[in-house]
Amino acid sequence: MSDADEAGRDERGAPAFEAAEYASGAVSYPPHPVGPEGTERVGAVDLSDREATVITWTESTATPPGVRQPNTLAIVEFEMDEGYDGPPVRALGQVVEGQDVEIGDTVAPTYAEELREPGAGIREPASQDWDGFRFEPVE
Repeated sequence: MSDADEAGRDERGAPAFEAAEYASGAVSYPPHPVGPEGTERVGAVDLSDREATVITWTESTATPPGVRQPNTLAIVEFEMDEGYDGPPVRALGQVVEGQDVEIGDTVAPTYAEELREPGAGIREPASQDWDGFRFEPVE
């Protein structure tokens, strides 16, 4: 877990990149009330301070309103603590703009205040969260 205050934000003001931990010992993202083996959720794991490996990636050139174009997306698999014996912990997300990734690259989550333009689209901007995490290659 990274250092986070009671509101779930670190010293930079970024929220936790929260995965769920279950009674079976499994961890999954996104978090769900019930785990992979039907076990109950018992805690949270912050993935924001962990590195991950790019499993696959794609570039979208036909994006929704307010999403950058082109938009590179990657499925990544997080490195878990030694002794972790559960299923792989994977996430799908944008790659930091201007960065290229390849299968097997190491990336780290990077907090972004706006993953897309709040004024675009048909939904009321105040009704949605616009922040989240992108993946940035680790050198």
